[in-house]
Amino acid sequence: MAFESLTDKLQNVFKKLRSKGRLTEEDVKLALKEVKMALLEADVNFKVVKQFTKSVQEQAIGQDVMSGLNPGQMVIKIVNDELVKLMGSETTDLPLRPGNEITVFMMAGLQGAGKTTATGKLALNLTKKMNKRPLMVACDVYRPAAIKQLEVLGKQIQVPVFSMGADVNPVTIAKEAVAHAIKHGNDPVILDTAGRLHIDEQLMDELANIKAEVNPTEILLVVDAMTGQDAVNVAKSFNDQLDITGVILSKLDGDTRGGAALSVKQVTGKPIKYASVGEKLSDLEQFHPDRMASRILGMGDVLTLIDKAQETIDEKKAQELEEKIRKQQFDLDDFLEQFKQIRKMGSFSQILGMLPGIDKKMLESVDTEENEKKMLHIEAIIQSMTQEERRKPSIIGASRKVRISKGSGTRVQDVNQLLKQFEQMQKMMKQLSGGRQAKMLKRLRKRK
Repeated sequence: MAFESLTDKLQNVFKKLRSKGRLTEEDVKLALKEVKMALLEADVNFKVVKQFTKSVQEQAIGQDVMSGLNPGQMVIKIVNDELVKLMGSETTDLPLRPGNEITVFMMAGLQGAGKTTATGKLALNLTKKMNKRPLMVACDVYRPAAIKQLEVLGKQIQVPVFSMGADVNPVTIAKEAVAHAIKHGNDPVILDTAGRLHIDEQLMDELANIKAEVNPTEILLVVDAMTGQDAVNVAKSFNDQLDITGVILSKLDGDTRGGAALSVKQVTGKPIKYASVGEKLSDLEQFHPDRMASRILGMGDVLTLIDKAQETIDEKKAQELEEKIRKQQFDLDDFLEQFKQIRKMGSFSQILGMLPGIDKKMLESVDTEENEKKMLHIEAIIQSMTQEERRKPSIIGASRKVRISKGSGTRVQDVNQLLKQFEQMQKMMKQLSGGRQAKMLKRLRKRK
């Protein structure tokens, strides 16, 4: 998980600060020395670390902090605020051109950075969240598999792909793609350009020519977060030569030390706009500096969790569920539907990682793989029941339990456990449907 090591080290520093009733200047300086080492080990740019610790120290040894009731927490707040500032302070949206003007996003980056996958993820994001009709364009004519990869992604997310094969100049492809988009009502156009194993003159000339021909609204640089400081150097070179408008961090869910996320804005002056946080094509999140700072400091990210819930939970189904709870008609089909909605939000470990107070040791003590398996077993057990059994679980006797366990590849004990859990949930739902709780549910629905 991203930032795991950095989070652990920072939490240890803050634990020491919290344990002290009063802080001296020496306490702050020692703590910041450890923070500095943690950031350098996370592969954060040295100049960025130096400026960051200097800024924190200047504020942390001020009279208001040192004489405050809880100076340890004040220092943590200063570190949090400076982290947010470091990563850009504000969330930056992708601009869309007004009226009938076509928006063009040009994707750039080195080979292997995850540029083509990021193109697919961005196209899906624009389709689902912004109700757009994007067109993906295969401008990488040098890597044989690149065109095919984009076409496969297009089929998966049902987004059209414009391709002219591997024998046409990428500048011509980009120009023709924009004309095609105008004719067929696609907007925006997302250009998946070629990459190299390293930055060279030929690559930059080609990208500059595409830029001059189609005047992209945004030049989005995809950088591999797992490459740490190298990603920052790449971002600086691309920015110097192309004047990029923003960054997409790929592979932020991998074994990354976090240096790229904490350095790239400061080094290039350009914001991180999106971050890839998983292997699924839906695993692309808008980058929120404040939320990322909260994750790094081990404080969770409840706002992103709420966003995920709002995106995945069907409003109509939520209303139907509320009605069933009020009428005490909640059955195993509804139980199954709730499990499916939760699983759409991400893996068990992803959801846990966004909750405040869940540190690495606590995550390690929870067997997330085992919990994922249990969720799959619950789905299999309910799907092995007849419609009547799902509506009236009380009719499920011994012989039915044996049939259900065989049909779902589970044990009879697992079936018993599920039925017991469901019975407890029904009791809870019964309490929720009466008196003050029912009124509260009604008020919440009115607010929505």
